[in-house]
Amino acid sequence: MLRKVGLLAGLVKLEHTLFALPFALISAMVAADGIPEGRTLGWILVAMVGARTCAMAFNRLVDLELDRLNPRTRDRALPRGLVSVAETWVLVVVAGGLFILAAGMLNRLALSLAPAALVLILGYSYTKRFTTLSHLVLGLCLGIAPVGAWIAVRGEFALAPLVLAAGVMLWTAGFDVIYACQDYDFDRSAGLFSVPSRLGIPAALIVSGLLHAGVLVLLVWYGRLAGMVHWYWAGVGLVGVILIYEHSLVRPEDLSRVNQAFFTANGVLSVALLASVCMDVLLR
Repeated sequence: MLRKVGLLAGLVKLEHTLFALPFALISAMVAADGIPEGRTLGWILVAMVGARTCAMAFNRLVDLELDRLNPRTRDRALPRGLVSVAETWVLVVVAGGLFILAAGMLNRLALSLAPAALVLILGYSYTKRFTTLSHLVLGLCLGIAPVGAWIAVRGEFALAPLVLAAGVMLWTAGFDVIYACQDYDFDRSAGLFSVPSRLGIPAALIVSGLLHAGVLVLLVWYGRLAGMVHWYWAGVGLVGVILIYEHSLVRPEDLSRVNQAFFTANGVLSVALLASVCMDVLLR
């Protein structure tokens, strides 16, 4: 049983929750002007894990035949039969139900928007079959996190979390384009619509850089809307340095450090920005 749990956790890359979770916590802290009450924070965490697990497990099911053909993904648990299709469907249903439950425990607006959020995060899995905008759709899915967290605390919409969501969207799309460079040959042969497969790897890396430049603009706008003072701006500067470092790791002729650029750099980026917001909000 423990081995199966480990395989299912690996199936959905549970550790990648680190990408969106800090932005949800940033939005929740700004909305609460401090640390949110424990009950609210707990259900935000449950909603985040539930939504991401549901979406990732569903993505594995939708892409199963592609993953069996792709040399990079054929050794994953589902293509190898270490986890069954039925078990993966159970994970989708349970995680999706957990997300809906968490939304309902937060407030009425969160619950009313939860089905639409599920449609979006599940629908993403089909987008690379017909549009190069699939990277932005993935970014939009992660961008739900700060908006949802704000609604969880305040029970209403506001401009600030929407701007942060736009920043998360561009950030995610940018690093997803870099990650997709690994599958350039396969995506072209399979007729998939990734930016690298349509524009080539050199042009894709330029697109990624432009998307990440837009992130910094949106973070500045967000900081002004949220009334940030000192620490946040140091965090934004650090984000810029990390993004430059991320792009220095990848060259059209050398993709050997894509995983370092994808997971390590972006994990540090999200946590560093969260730390700067914590300092700014708590030490005002």
